[in-house]
Amino acid sequence: MNIPFFAGAFGGDASKLTAQTRLECKICWYVYDPAIGDTVWQMPPGTAFAQLPDHWSCPVCDSKKQDFLVLDV
Repeated sequence: MNIPFFAGAFGGDASKLTAQTRLECKICWYVYDPAIGDTVWQMPPGTAFAQLPDHWSCPVCDSKKQDFLVLDV
């Protein structure tokens, strides 16, 4: 289901994101910042959120990728 749960949710639609868009986990508030990447999942700095694999999840609480909230575009 690609329909966002509520306004601001990523919901799987990468067309709204830029390479620099930061997103926040709606469960634990972890922020995925492409400039930093993700050391837990071994995603190097410069990896855009849209480039993360579909099975990627929050490195803190394991929330699904589609449940992240868009912070900026």
